[in-house]
Amino acid sequence: MSVDPRTKRVLFVSYLFPPVGGVGVLRVAKFVKFLPEYGWSSSVLTVSNPSVPLFDESLLRDIPEDTIIRKAKTREPGYAVKSSVAAIEGSPSTAASLKSTIKNGIKAVAKSLLQPDAQILWYPAAVKEGLRLLTETPHDVIVASGPPFTNLVVGAALARKTGLPLVLDYRDEWDISNAYWENKQAGRLSNWIQRRMQSRAVRAAKAIVATTPLSAAALQQVSRRAGSRATAGHIYNGFDTSDFSANTNDSERTDYGNGVDRFRLSFAGTLWELTSIEPFVEGVRRLCELAPALAERLEIVIAGRRAGRQDEYIDRLSSLSCQTVRLGYLEHAEAVRLMVTSDSLLLLLSDLPHADRVISSKVFEYMAAKKPVFAVTPEGDQCDVLSEHPGATICSPANADQIADALASRLEEHRLGAMPDGLTWDFSQFERRAQAGQLADLLDSLTVDRELRKRNLHRPIDVDVPQSPRASESLT
Repeated sequence: MSVDPRTKRVLFVSYLFPPVGGVGVLRVAKFVKFLPEYGWSSSVLTVSNPSVPLFDESLLRDIPEDTIIRKAKTREPGYAVKSSVAAIEGSPSTAASLKSTIKNGIKAVAKSLLQPDAQILWYPAAVKEGLRLLTETPHDVIVASGPPFTNLVVGAALARKTGLPLVLDYRDEWDISNAYWENKQAGRLSNWIQRRMQSRAVRAAKAIVATTPLSAAALQQVSRRAGSRATAGHIYNGFDTSDFSANTNDSERTDYGNGVDRFRLSFAGTLWELTSIEPFVEGVRRLCELAPALAERLEIVIAGRRAGRQDEYIDRLSSLSCQTVRLGYLEHAEAVRLMVTSDSLLLLLSDLPHADRVISSKVFEYMAAKKPVFAVTPEGDQCDVLSEHPGATICSPANADQIADALASRLEEHRLGAMPDGLTWDFSQFERRAQAGQLADLLDSLTVDRELRKRNLHRPIDVDVPQSPRASESLT
C-alpha cells in the first residue's frame, strides 16, 4: 500500500479491533472510520491471535481501505483453552476437582505475574511490530486505548522510543475496571504494581481522553499524582447514524415463539458486576407480586455476553410470570435491529463506588434507536445524559418498589396504546462523526505543538485543550 507522506497519520494501539466483536471494539473502529473526514489517516497496531470470546466480521466494513493494520502475536492461551479450564472447574468429579485445584493455583500465580492483565504477553511482539511500523511509515501521533491496559503500556513504550506525542484513551478507568471486572487483579501487591505502571504510562502522555466528565476529572488527578503534564478531557462514546439507516422502526419484529403482543423491553450488551441485572430482577419480582396480570404482558429480551452470576439472576426472571428471552452475542447489525423493534430499551448500572463516573456506551445507541429507555442507574454522569432524553424512565437500583411501579406504568401505557414512538431531539453531539472531529482537533493541537517545539519557536508548554467549535464542548 502506498502512503502519502503529506497526510497526517495516527497510530492506534488497540488489542480489541475488528474482527473481534463486542462493544469495546466500536470506539476505535469508529474513530478510524471517520477521522479521514478531518484530514487524518489511521494505522492500527493490534493482535494477530486474540484470546477473546467474541468475533464480528461485519465490523470490518467500517474500516477504510487505506488503513494500515499491523498485527503482532500474543503468547496468551486461546480463549477455548480458558473455557475448557472453566468447564473442569465446574465438574463435580474427584479427578476434576483435583485438576481444578491445581489449575486454580496456577491461575493465581499467573494473575500475580501478568500485570496489568493477561494481554501483557502481547507486549514484546507489539512493541517490536509497532517500532517497525513507525520506522517504515511516518506518523504524527500515537493513541493507545484501554482496556486492556497493556495497550497503554505499549503506547507509552512506543512514545518514549520514538518521541511521538501520546494520547491515552480510557474507555474505562483503570482502577474502576480492575475493581469490578471478572478477571480483576486483586491484592495490595497487584494494586501497587499497577499504580506504578499507570503512572509511568501517564508520564509519557501529552493528553488523556476519558468518556465522561467526572472520569476526566478523576484522571486529571491521576495525572497530577504521577507528575505528568498531560491534560485530561472527555469525548463521549456515541452512535453511528449509518448503523441505524438500514434498521428503521418498520423493521420486522422477531417473534420468539410466544405469539402474544407483549411489551418488549430489551437489553443489548454485556452483563457484569458493574451492569448487574440483579436490581432489575428484584423489581420485576415485586411487580409480579403486586400486579401479576400486568407482569404477564412483559417480555424481557436479554442479548449479549454475561459474566459472573448474571445468568443466575436471569434464571430468577425465567421463573416469574413475565416472558424472558435469553440470547447470546448478536452481530452489531442484529443488535441494532433488536433495539429498533423493541418497545423500550433496558439500561443498567450498578450502585457501586465510582459508578457515578461511568456512562454505559449503549445509552447512545439507545438514543439513536429513538426508543424509550428504562434505566436502572444511580445518580451521576449517566443520569445527566439521560436527563435530556424525552422518553427516559430513571429508577434507583436500590429501590425495587420504584422499579416495579415504573414498569407497571409503562405496561399500562403500552396496553392503552399510549407509548411514545419515534422520539426526536437534538442528540447530534453523540454522533461518532462529531466525536471523531473532537479527537481530530486534539491530534491537530498536538501536531502543531510538536512542530513548534522542533523549530524551537517557543519554550515547552502544557498541551492546550483544543478550543475549536468541534471540541470546545467536550474537551474542556
